[in-house]
Parts: sequence; structure tokens; C-alpha cells
Amino acid sequence: MTRILPDAPWRHRSGLSGLLAALDVDQGHARYVGGAVRDGLLGLPVNDLDIATSLMPQDVVDRLKAAGIKAVPTGIEHGTITAVLPDGPVEITTLRRDVSTDGRRATIAYTDDWQQDAARRDFTFNALYADPLSGAISDYFGGVADLDARHLRFIGDASARIAEDHLRILRYFRFLARYGDNEVDASAYDACVAAANSLMALSRERIADELLKLLVVRDPVPALRLMVDGGIWLPVLPEITHEGIDRLAKLIARENEASMAPSALRRLAALVPADAAIADQIGARLKLSNKARKRLITALETASAPEGPRALAHRVGVEGAIDRILLDPAASLSALALLDGWTPPSLPIGGGALIARGLQPGPDIARALQEVQKSWVAEDFPDAARVSEIADQIVSKFQRTRQ
Repeated sequence: MTRILPDAPWRHRSGLSGLLAALDVDQGHARYVGGAVRDGLLGLPVNDLDIATSLMPQDVVDRLKAAGIKAVPTGIEHGTITAVLPDGPVEITTLRRDVSTDGRRATIAYTDDWQQDAARRDFTFNALYADPLSGAISDYFGGVADLDARHLRFIGDASARIAEDHLRILRYFRFLARYGDNEVDASAYDACVAAANSLMALSRERIADELLKLLVVRDPVPALRLMVDGGIWLPVLPEITHEGIDRLAKLIARENEASMAPSALRRLAALVPADAAIADQIGARLKLSNKARKRLITALETASAPEGPRALAHRVGVEGAIDRILLDPAASLSALALLDGWTPPSLPIGGGALIARGLQPGPDIARALQEVQKSWVAEDFPDAARVSEIADQIVSKFQRTRQ
């Protein structure tokens, strides 16, 4: 019996019906494909929408323009056009078959054979198509049954699929963590282990992207342990070890206890060695943004002295303070409540106020302001009236020392 894609709000996005009409969906020229079909069958939210079509790329562009839909040739050399709709972009790709591959990129040829297009994809449940009108699923490799069983399986020979695109090694473990039951297919696992050195041929940006996507799944720990056991990370990130995975497991437990949403960077800080300098080196190797690298460093820096959660947040930011609290098994999770909805304030007094109190302009102003702020933070950010009293006391102290 043919499986039917359940109806869902994403199938009624603004402008989607007009796009499908432009692609002659009633003539069978367009089908939903990939993640939208997979997640739609699972009843999960669908964010990214992909359409496969038997129409040639330039024909797609012409049809969209005629329908008044903005068409962006984001990957037209590979057959992909992006349609810009009010509720978000939709990628439309002409059916393809691989002519040759080198592990990083493929030379393709267009086809009108839906099964040939499916055969070039990675996993069986990623090669599912759905008729947008009837919802009927086209399944050429048993993907529906695998999805029902939460069984992750390469299409055809696992080694051949990996040789086509080395990134599929990392994708295998990410999809295992998100959609699988963490019971690996022996042939797939062996193929990933055997090809692990091929990860060195990939750009560090692609590796970072896959790692961060893996880290935000509900529980990446079992998949990461399989990867370490098989030496998957050794060629590119040898710093990932079972010790780091143990820290990650503790962090995830604390995130769950505190009902905190997962953060890929926070989890990365737990996974790498607990050393800010080493974490920054890893961030640089993965070509993370300066902002991301700063967050890693902040999460792993050692505090010079004990400080309360708000004092910490005032110094490193609320995000950094939350990371520190969650990463520290000894820190009470109740401290997070003090940061909920709180914005670190600015010191409600400046150097002019100290001069008005009789302190002479010069280096003493900066030093006195630092002392005022230190007392203000230590007293948990009292109001302006109390800050004025603190300023009076600090100015008097400085004036006495100058007499």
C-alpha cells in the first residue's frame, strides 16, 4: 500500500500553490523530496522545503518569472534554483545522476528518471518523494520501512556512497543520532571507520557544520561514542575523546534538568578539552567565527575568584554566565533563575559625578570609578541612591590618602 504524506501547515505556505502550478505539478513534473518528506512522515516540523523536478533549470527560471515568482540561480550549474516565497525560500532541483565524483564534488548529468535521481542520494529515508497534490510517496529503496523502524541505511553499497562524498561519514552519525535507534548497520559502520582518513580532504567549514548539527540533537552521546570507538575523529579532531563525551553527557543532563534548550557551542565547549587556549585552537582550525570562538573561550576560562551569577553575567554576558553555570557540575542550577530575563545594567554614575564631589581630575578618577563599580557589583547592583552613597565613601577615601 502506498504511504500518503500527512497534511500539515507547511504544505499550505503562502505562494506554494502558485509555485507548484508554475512547475506543472498536475502533469507530474514536481515532487517534494528529502527532509520535508522524511520529517513530514514523522510528524515533525518542516523548515527547509526542497522540490525535485523533471524540468530543465532554465525552464524552471522562465516559468517562475512568468508566474511573478523571484528566481535566484543559487546553484544553477548543478540544477538548483531558489524560489523566493513569502514564507521562505524553496529550492527546486532538476533530476540528476552522477557522472563522476571525487569525494568532495560531483559531475552530474540531467535525467528524467526519478529512480536515478534517488539513487544518488545518501540514505534510504532521504530518498523519498511525495506528490504535492495527492501526498503519495514514491519509495525506490525501502526508505519508508527504514524510517518506521528507525533504521539508518545507505542506498546500495555504503563504501561506494562514502567514496562519492566523504562528508557522508559525519552525516551518517548525525542522522543516526537524530533519526536512528543508535544501533548501527555493521557494514555501514565498518565503511565509515575504513574511510575515516578521507575526512582530511574536506574543508574544515563542512566538518564544523556537521559537528555542530550533531551536537544539537537531543542526545548525541551514543553516536559520538561510536565515532570515538571507531577512530572517526582522529584524522581531523583527535581532541574528541571519551573524557570529553563524559563531560558532554553531564552537561546534557544539567540542560535537561534546567529545561534549557541545547546550544551547539556550549556542548562543543564540554566536548573539547577543558582548556580555553586549546578550545580556541580548535575553533580556529574549524574556522569558526570570532564570535563563536570568543564564546568557547568565555565558557572555559577559569574564574580568578568566586562570584555570584549576576556578577559573572555583568562581566562576561548573560549567555556566557549561563554556559559557565551549566558546564560546572558543582554550580547550583538555581542560579539560572537569577539570570532569567535579567539584563546587566550600566553603572549609573560617571567620572563627572566624582569630580563634582571634589576629586581632582586625573588617574584617580578611573581608579575611583573602578572601586565604585566593584562595590556596586558586590552589593548586587543597588539603585542610584545607594551608588551615590558608595561614591561619597570612595571619594572621601581617595581625598584622605592625598592629604
